[in-house]
Amino acid sequence: MSDKEKSRAGRNRTITLNESERLAYGAKLITLAERITPERILDRTIHQDLFEALDYLPDEFVDLLFIDPPYNLTKSFNGHTFNQMDPARYSEWMDEWLSRLVRILKPNATVYICGDWRSGHSIYAVASKYFNILNRITWEREKGRGALANWKNASEDIWHCTKSADYKFYVDRVKVKRKVIAPYRTAEGDPKDWNDGDDGKFRLTHPSNLWTDLTVPFWSMPENTDHPTQKPEKLLAKLILASSDENDVVFDPFGGAGTTSVVAKKLNRRYVGVELDETYCCLAEKRLELASRDASIQGYSEGVFWERNTIHEKNKTTKKR
Repeated sequence: MSDKEKSRAGRNRTITLNESERLAYGAKLITLAERITPERILDRTIHQDLFEALDYLPDEFVDLLFIDPPYNLTKSFNGHTFNQMDPARYSEWMDEWLSRLVRILKPNATVYICGDWRSGHSIYAVASKYFNILNRITWEREKGRGALANWKNASEDIWHCTKSADYKFYVDRVKVKRKVIAPYRTAEGDPKDWNDGDDGKFRLTHPSNLWTDLTVPFWSMPENTDHPTQKPEKLLAKLILASSDENDVVFDPFGGAGTTSVVAKKLNRRYVGVELDETYCCLAEKRLELASRDASIQGYSEGVFWERNTIHEKNKTTKKR
């Protein structure tokens, strides 16, 4: 069903495309037919099958690689269907492109690979051949009605890998601001390990590998698109801030509707995205244009990440949305 055929509620903020936008944004897309320098692809969206583009990418130009491949289940992406494979074949498929991405990474690059419980074994087996695996983040994907004959699947994983022992990680950039429920005070009555300010009682905590503060994009959020597996901008912001510096290059080989590129731009990084589907490429370009006017990221402000369903208002207590 096309955007214009869909009936949307009045408060629906999903980003869509009209025909003139498809033409305008489509003209900005590029495809690769020869080995190319980084300067010619930075801050661009490559509309191409990854396997066709891989050999034309420059050597050692990427600081942060974010990979959100199709998980090992049958799913349609705007008419392009990925079919579930035997686990061994899925591992082989992953190896076919991951082995060829190693060449584009700088020596101190960081790699994040997304997956679910079905694909976790394959990710570990293949990624450990090329990278140091430092951790596995699990984040709560609270969406969907659940299952009658099984536990509701409400989590996904992100594997934290590095090309070498020399890598970037900035914990102070990704601290989480949590409300204090039972605050302790010193004998003098001062807050102990927490703050009492105009925006309420809170403490800044170090981030763990269990994330429960993310909201999957939905129809009333301004970042939402019709991509079926879109990641939250807040998720990408955590990874990009933790593992890169301004002007570093962030690369996404399964770009989807452009969330990685958009957040990289909002955080003053360079970006490159590869995506097979033209509609998603055009949505990425539209979102990048919108990011030029509004660099806000829901759930992140003034250098800290806020808990789910809270907002920060100066001189006011943190309130529910």
